[in-house]
Amino acid sequence: MQFIYVMDPMCGWCYGFQPELERFLTPYPDAQVSWVMGGLAPDTTQPMAQSLKDTIASYWVEIERRTSVTFNHDFWHLNTPVRATYQACRAVIAAQSLREQGLQEHGAMDMAKAIQAAYYQQAKNPSLDATLVGCATAIGLDGVQFESVLHAAETEAQFQQHLDLARQLQVTGFPALFYINENGYAYPLTLGFCFVEELEQRLKTYTKS
Repeated sequence: MQFIYVMDPMCGWCYGFQPELERFLTPYPDAQVSWVMGGLAPDTTQPMAQSLKDTIASYWVEIERRTSVTFNHDFWHLNTPVRATYQACRAVIAAQSLREQGLQEHGAMDMAKAIQAAYYQQAKNPSLDATLVGCATAIGLDGVQFESVLHAAETEAQFQQHLDLARQLQVTGFPALFYINENGYAYPLTLGFCFVEELEQRLKTYTKS
């Protein structure tokens, strides 16, 4: 069983979707899940305008209403928010690279969840390298080693490949989950938030003989 999951660790709806994704994957412990970083917002150091902060804060309220997750709304007055998610995406790729090199046990999913916890539960700013290094050490990665990989040219090259794949899959929003059949064809199970029951029903339509 193979899946492609296109997400951004700083996407609130991806955070809301994580419990549904984990429930969906529980019957498939050997499933191969490729975590693809879709890149929600490009690099910038410009602080968010108040109007954008208000808009995103309202999304958090809506996500809490529709899903099982909660947010630490103190984030908005404890930080200077920046609309930049690309570095958090690179952090997930860096963690996965260290795992694939056999240097660490934890990879993309653990790092994405650590970033979500820091951002949405601990009110830390994941647009900052210091926060991302803290997330890495929280899941057992070596901070110095991780930061080196985070800024490596190879990580940036991999991130560009992730963005290209998301475009090829015609993903315009997150989360997006695809089932890959034995012929390598990608079937969308969701293009946006949904509940586990919907994922299960859609998977049945693609796997029935």
